[in-house]
Amino acid sequence: MDFKFEVASALKEQIEDLTLEEIQSYIEIPPNKEMGDYAFPCFKLAKIFRKAPNMIAEDIAGNIEPKGSISKVVQLGGYVNFFVDKSKLAETVINKVLTEKENYGKSELGKGKTVVVDFSSPNIAKPFHIGHIRTTVIGNALYKIYNSQGYNMVRINHLGDYGTQFGKLIVAFKLWGDKETVESNPIPELLKLYVRFHDEAEVHPEMEDEARAWFTKLENGDEEAKALWQWFRDESLKEFSRVYDLLDIEFDSYAGESFYSDKMDRVIDLIKEKGLLEESEGTNIVNLDAYNLTPALITKKDGSTLYMTRDLAAAIYRKETYDFDKCLYVVGSQQALHFQQLFKVLELMGYEWSKDLVHVPFGMVALESGTMSTRKGRVVFLEDVLRQAIEKTKDIILTKNPNAENVDEIAKQVGVGAVVFQELSNSRIKDYTFSWDKTLSFDGETGPYVQYTHARCCAVLRKANEEVTSDIDYSLLSDEGSSEVLKVIESFNKCILASMKKNEPHIVTRFVLDLAQAFNKFYHDNPILVDDAELRKARLALVEATRQSIENGLALLGMHAPHKM
Repeated sequence: MDFKFEVASALKEQIEDLTLEEIQSYIEIPPNKEMGDYAFPCFKLAKIFRKAPNMIAEDIAGNIEPKGSISKVVQLGGYVNFFVDKSKLAETVINKVLTEKENYGKSELGKGKTVVVDFSSPNIAKPFHIGHIRTTVIGNALYKIYNSQGYNMVRINHLGDYGTQFGKLIVAFKLWGDKETVESNPIPELLKLYVRFHDEAEVHPEMEDEARAWFTKLENGDEEAKALWQWFRDESLKEFSRVYDLLDIEFDSYAGESFYSDKMDRVIDLIKEKGLLEESEGTNIVNLDAYNLTPALITKKDGSTLYMTRDLAAAIYRKETYDFDKCLYVVGSQQALHFQQLFKVLELMGYEWSKDLVHVPFGMVALESGTMSTRKGRVVFLEDVLRQAIEKTKDIILTKNPNAENVDEIAKQVGVGAVVFQELSNSRIKDYTFSWDKTLSFDGETGPYVQYTHARCCAVLRKANEEVTSDIDYSLLSDEGSSEVLKVIESFNKCILASMKKNEPHIVTRFVLDLAQAFNKFYHDNPILVDDAELRKARLALVEATRQSIENGLALLGMHAPHKM
């Protein structure tokens, strides 16, 4: 039962001028429990009814007879406030969770529709650093959130495996590189070569020309250039896969920029056919002045392609291959202009589906010591962050419980979870400074706190050692503490849908935090394993509903729910 829908339906009988959907969208949660469970503001009806909001609220409240799950309707100022039957709330929520189990929160809303998610996309031969954590975990959470609602999902890792940086790396490797040294520690050694190239090029700027020449050779299929490029790519992917294994993240496609190298001539021809291609100082552009955008650069003076050309080819390929209903690009906010240009060029090319392309921006990560820079070699490796989180977690567990079982597995789940949760706990658009202390903190509103709450539920159920059933006296769960937990659980699917609508995983993060806090308050105030058999059965059902909901919520964030901690 959807309690908000039932409230909206009761209101609809009194308000003909608004649709049911409009009424639902206006319904609020009162600021304190004494005011009820739902409130409808009548201020928007003042012009329609030509009355003061408080008089409208009084009329509506007086005409609604409490029935079903609505136990009381009152007027408070300009609001109509509704009280939900707490026993009915308990019966509805617990029955649903215990019946659906790991499917609680899921729906078939997106059945038959395909969503492509482009995320993570590290650059080959460059560090997979802490700056990549955001696109990686936000993209993975969005994949899981959409997938939970029945969408057919395609996860694409659009690897940065093309561009002039490979010309630079080829020059650096040929001058100073050693194959065995690189293979012993690929990314750090390739990073050293890349940093050295930039240091030397400041003194010998002609090296930049040499690098561009090697990239042009690569584009033209030069065997030596291709062989070196393939080796850089293979060695890098070995390193990247370790990070993805730690995060339990998989992809359906690793088609990076290089995949489109033989598809760009077609794109340029299509742009020409539409009369969009213009020459500008030796380059080829699409002029976007009419749309208050800077020109989209399609080819450079030497004829080589750019991100724009490759992204145009990628978008067309994805539509033709996957026939998506939506394509999400989980890429930093500093690339906003690029995506505005990309979507506009596709629209001008006549692709009606360009409206289904969505840039999902996020804020940047800085270091406490200053801005990260690959060229200067000033980076924090993501693998180091995850492994240090795991080690610290292991130390904490062993300090508290020297005889703990499965320590390595639990430490991985909690340590990695702490990093992931922090990334998803705020609005994605916020910039933030990476801090070891904050990331690895286990106090306050953190991943370990939520995971510990799940483990606490498991401990209670183990100790009870009896079957959890929905055949209980639901009136025993109509107290305030139980109702607060149940109201949060009941909101799960609404939170998922809101998260999906806004492409904001932190709404799901907030759900599991609110649930953990509500349950811990209930746990503190209400003994569960009491002598009264009926009360014990009812409270154990609530514990299991909480446990299952936390597990399902954490799964959407890409996190595990340990049974012991």
